[in-house]
Amino acid sequence: MGLLDQLNQVLQQYASGSGSGQPPAEVSQHFDQVAQAAPKNVLAEGLAAAFRSNQTPAFGDMVSSLFGQSTGEQKAGMLNQLLASAGPGALAALTGGGGLAALLQQGTKQVTPDQAQQISPQAVQQLASHVEKTNPSIVDQASAFYAEHSTLVKTLGGAALSVALAKVAERQRTSAG
Repeated sequence: MGLLDQLNQVLQQYASGSGSGQPPAEVSQHFDQVAQAAPKNVLAEGLAAAFRSNQTPAFGDMVSSLFGQSTGEQKAGMLNQLLASAGPGALAALTGGGGLAALLQQGTKQVTPDQAQQISPQAVQQLASHVEKTNPSIVDQASAFYAEHSTLVKTLGGAALSVALAKVAERQRTSAG
């Protein structure tokens, strides 16, 4: 991990867990640097820590926020992961799911980017929250997905980025030691 070693000073700022106080003003820039250097699986571990942290909004809320900022292809990719992990009770969990409920009733197995553009972030929030309760591994799957779209992740804000960077710093410390 040569490049991560070069970023060691950046990561040291987050190594203490970064739970105390405000994230550094440069957290977005630091995240960019680490996202470019870190292996995707390490970045995904950091994102999973942010999704599970009590310092950040709930998983469904964060996925909904990311969904709202995504391209049609990204929306379809996340929806298809959520639907594949949802199980048979997903339709019942969607109160007012609108377009998503209609797609599920039609037996849709794969959502297209055009279909995904019609789905509201609120419906995705409900689905993601439901799936997390019935299949907690969705957090790791979503983290791997969003590790491939690190620019999008920056929209989650400083607290989430700080938690993710703290996890990457922890991983770097344990693999170097």
